[in-house]
Amino acid sequence: MDLRAEPLVISVPAVDKDRYYSVQLCDGNTFNYGYIGSRATGCDSGDYMVVGPDWQGETPAGIKKVFRSSTRLPMAIFRTQLLNPEDMPNVVKVQAGYKVQPLSAFLGKSAPAAAPAINFPKINKELVKTNFFEYLDFALQFAPAGPEEKEIRAQLARIGIGAGKTFDFKDLSLEHKAEIGLGMKAGEKKIEEKAANLGKAINGWRVGASFGDREFYHGDWLLRAAAAKSGIYGNSADEAMYPLTRNDANDQPLDGSKHNYTLTFPAGQFPPVNAFWSVTMYDGKTELLIKNPLDRYLINSPMLPNLKKNADGSLTLYIQKDSPGPDKDSNWLPAPDGPIYMAMRLYWPKAEAPSILPPGEGTWKPPGIVQVK
Repeated sequence: MDLRAEPLVISVPAVDKDRYYSVQLCDGNTFNYGYIGSRATGCDSGDYMVVGPDWQGETPAGIKKVFRSSTRLPMAIFRTQLLNPEDMPNVVKVQAGYKVQPLSAFLGKSAPAAAPAINFPKINKELVKTNFFEYLDFALQFAPAGPEEKEIRAQLARIGIGAGKTFDFKDLSLEHKAEIGLGMKAGEKKIEEKAANLGKAINGWRVGASFGDREFYHGDWLLRAAAAKSGIYGNSADEAMYPLTRNDANDQPLDGSKHNYTLTFPAGQFPPVNAFWSVTMYDGKTELLIKNPLDRYLINSPMLPNLKKNADGSLTLYIQKDSPGPDKDSNWLPAPDGPIYMAMRLYWPKAEAPSILPPGEGTWKPPGIVQVK
């Protein structure tokens, strides 16, 4: 969304109460500055206005709520739940009801003067390594300093970094190039260490909140960077929680080439959500999905009618690279032939007990993954 010339209006249709949907508003600071959807605004149709950091004006009639981005080029992420394969036409119908338009078009008035065209720099691995600050100069022109970052902005400006400046790595002395390279490497190491330890260790899973608005981060740039590295554009905790793991219940690394595993939800103890939950499998090296004979990449709550429960009502998922056998294939979550990375997604977690909220301290805890072979 380009908010430089004028605000935008996001319109949503009425959505069935049994179908979860959300519009996540996330800006260039990766702040989740607002939500439209089942949890946040309900299932009725409505028109919502998104404004930039500098906008001043009256809220037009018919606008249900105004959301203010901290940057001039934010984004909106639309999520619409698919209940089953046959449900796709209904999802398409909901999606066709989403609409984004400039405020002038919404009001039926003439548009203001267009903002200048943006000449985006070409981003590649070389730019990241040797001239990251050139891109930062570019990005900061769309992101006015917040109250908690004026000091760091002033420090950056002293070495030629900031909106309207041109920091050029190649013009630096060899000594300064080396110092910047070492500084960036040290900074990345800090971020990687923080990302690996986000949240609280619970039964081998990492459970915590890493995404939120400006108030949530409260100037903690290391947390913000680690969150972006581990899963950029993640939801705020009240919209979705993301328990993550690379380890079994005994804190041993998960490895599909060496072991088979199970994940069992006791009877009546599925993840407590108002919308839906899922468990997704990834390759531990690439963090990409795993090619497998079932074309199955996750197991989620809409699949429950087709899963086999144990005699006591519990549900066991089989986590392994090879089929557990025809009688167990319905509950098989195919794993890679090597390191495993897994993510739970709990959309619209319940606030009342049992709950995974508050993050890391909730009364519901994800069960550990057990090595069986």
